[in-house]
Amino acid sequence: MEKLLYTGKAKQMWQTDDPTILRVVYLDQATALNGKKKDRFTGKGRAANAISSLVFQYLINHGIETHFLKKLSPTEDLVKKCKMYPLEFVTRNVVAGHFASRFGLDEGQKLTEPVEETFYKSDNLDDPFINESAIVALKIASHDELVRMWGICERVNNLLTPLFKRASLQLVDFKLEFGQLADGKIVLADEFSPDNCRLWELGTARHMDKDVYRRQLADLTQTYDEVYDRLSSAIKEANEND
Repeated sequence: MEKLLYTGKAKQMWQTDDPTILRVVYLDQATALNGKKKDRFTGKGRAANAISSLVFQYLINHGIETHFLKKLSPTEDLVKKCKMYPLEFVTRNVVAGHFASRFGLDEGQKLTEPVEETFYKSDNLDDPFINESAIVALKIASHDELVRMWGICERVNNLLTPLFKRASLQLVDFKLEFGQLADGKIVLADEFSPDNCRLWELGTARHMDKDVYRRQLADLTQTYDEVYDRLSSAIKEANEND
């Protein structure tokens, strides 16, 4: 019998009859300010899942191990059960968002090399920044595990930056989360959608991510649908050229 394990800001996790597999349900919900702002958008769950499943399958096809197994329905996936690390791994290619305000910088400046930041995942604490020595000292993850996870982040950035460029989108920054399978293997988990990355249209810098909700710039679901259409076409084109 299925059992609801967890309801987050944008997804539910359900236990299935197989103890090693979970069912993910994407919700028609968007949040900002660590959940302090919350609204419902019809079709948002479908749109986010469409993008995330597309990206995960692309990464899997290029050698990145993830928790993703298959898409069940427009809003549902099957994934491998993981023990999640309470960490968020943020890669920044362009100055934007909190990084810009934190250092008094203008948005849009391209960074000479990607900036890597790690945050402790806790809504109650507003996801504070955490460095490697604290992570190791608090036994959240070992040095070797962090090296492994940051290595995956770098590979993801190297794969997705040109893919999004092919879709006429700039991958400004993104957040990844990781989990450990029962055999100890570290895999990419959670999701990859405009909920956890920033995308700007090349040439116009038009926002194509959750900032359209945060800043009340455009319809969220329509924006995500456009990202999916562009990304789907870009992957098809890339596959035809391989």
